[in-house]
Amino acid sequence: MASSVGPSSYRVNLDKLMQLYAANYSLMTRLFPADLEVGEKLILRPHLGENYLLESKERTRYTSLYEIRQANSQAFHYLQPQLLVRLYHDARLAEVCASQQIYKLKPRYDYPNKKMHHQDEKHQTNQFLNDWLVFCLKQRMKVEFA
Repeated sequence: MASSVGPSSYRVNLDKLMQLYAANYSLMTRLFPADLEVGEKLILRPHLGENYLLESKERTRYTSLYEIRQANSQAFHYLQPQLLVRLYHDARLAEVCASQQIYKLKPRYDYPNKKMHHQDEKHQTNQFLNDWLVFCLKQRMKVEFA
């Protein structure tokens, strides 16, 4: 019997997504100072490759919003990784809110869709953040104020 593959075949695994958010929060708070004021920027310098910028965009009592982007001004902006990450300090979670030209990531997309987002685009984007943060930690990336 063939399994049905269609728009309803993908289900969001909330436990895994929340574990990923918690891991990302832990990594973000290990790598970057928690007391950045709005507008402050950090430059991240790996031993190899391009530099990155982390900019504080918003700060409230319970949340912080950061933009992470590649610092290379030579490349086309749409080719450079860019993430908007919200940290929820009370829950100790970090979630990618926006990435590239996706300004509000949904937990699930029907597939196919007009913009060709993956069904699990939100999970993949948060996994990308996790992979990048682990890379930063392993590289002992130099972090300094810009």
